[in-house]
Amino acid sequence: MLGIDPGLTRCGYAVVEGRGASARAISMGVIRTPASDPLPSRLATLRLEFTALISEFEPDVVAVEQVFFQVNVRTAMATGQASGLALAEASLAGCEVMQYTPNQVKDAVAGWGGAGKEQVQRMVQQRLKLSALPKPADAADAAALALTHLAMSPIGRQLRDGAAHHSTVAGRTAAAKGTR
Repeated sequence: MLGIDPGLTRCGYAVVEGRGASARAISMGVIRTPASDPLPSRLATLRLEFTALISEFEPDVVAVEQVFFQVNVRTAMATGQASGLALAEASLAGCEVMQYTPNQVKDAVAGWGGAGKEQVQRMVQQRLKLSALPKPADAADAAALALTHLAMSPIGRQLRDGAAHHSTVAGRTAAAKGTR
């Protein structure tokens, strides 16, 4: 499971495996691109780094924070571009791709959608049994995304499986009645 907290200047990533109390961090860090570099060069760096992470760790699922923005349009655009690259690279690699809003992540990890950065970092530290607070915050946010997916995925899988089962049963019923 790979979590990505998208950003153009700082993009957090975390590779987490296991579930619940057995979840553990395999790798965690931040991809940085210099603000002084041209935008196409920075995006190319991110793309190469995403490709390398996916190739090295071979995640089944990549969870990316959904771009959900406030006031700064410039920051929103840059984050959106980084997010788009992460989504595309994960999809091209055949990974299941999930997106979670910041409030969903805070709620799943800290138990409250209004939790602060430090509270999320503490909960990531506790859940992954890390000896120190995960830093920088971008890496902790990426780990929180991975933990969110691990917490929510059984529910999502049950819903998807239930919908597929319902669809199959409805198709058989319609076929038996001679209609489609």
